Amino acid sequence: MAAKTIAIKHFGYYWLDTWVLANVIQLSTQDFCCRFLNRANDPCGRQFDQMTQAARSAPANIAGGNSRHSTSRETEMKLTDVARATLSELANDYLNWLLRQESIPWSVNAPEYQTVSNLRLDRPTYTDDVQHLSSIHILAQKHKFDRWLKSEDSCVAANCVLILCNRLILMLSRQMERQLECFKAEGGFTEGLTAERLAYRKQQSVEDDAPRCPQCGKPMIKRVAKKGINSGKEFWSCSDYPQCYGTRSITL
Repeated sequence: MAAKTIAIKHFGYYWLDTWVLANVIQLSTQDFCCRFLNRANDPCGRQFDQMTQAARSAPANIAGGNSRHSTSRETEMKLTDVARATLSELANDYLNWLLRQESIPWSVNAPEYQTVSNLRLDRPTYTDDVQHLSSIHILAQKHKFDRWLKSEDSCVAANCVLILCNRLILMLSRQMERQLECFKAEGGFTEGLTAERLAYRKQQSVEDDAPRCPQCGKPMIKRVAKKGINSGKEFWSCSDYPQCYGTRSITL
């Protein structure tokens, strides 16, 4: 259990369905580009680079965002949003591929669309040896879609990855909503540091026998005036500020 706790603390994204699916999309895109892009339809290799880099960006930014969870909720949300944006670019590349083949995406009512959409990922069960076991898990999830991903028809493969991209975009949108709610409730790293510093200063004031607030009776802490005629001078301020505005002058 201790090993799992340490692993989650440092590699928590390995348990995220979004990160797992992003890896499935990256592997599928790399395979798609290797099989179907060539000198005739991608003479400079730019399409290959753009698609594989967009596919790489998704799991990389999900991992980066989750790794910043404890230090910067704002950065976590920004990186998750970058992952979502690059997936939108990748989805558009697959849509463009279909149109170039004079094909159109499967209708949401088509049997193929319904079958792919209804395939769900298994929940990760690894407790230790995370990189080894998570790699097995990712490949197992990818193999669920091999019927379409391995098709010799590029349009079938493109339709499958397009569905997966759209699914992951929705999953990331929900993940960002949860991140925002968590930020509203708990604040971020800066807020946490401020709270820790204030708690320390309150305790220090008690230990140093600081005066009590004339309004609420709580211990006071020294602050420095930032503006006005007393700018730069120290004064006693209620430790419960801004809930209480009690102050005292410091007598030399």
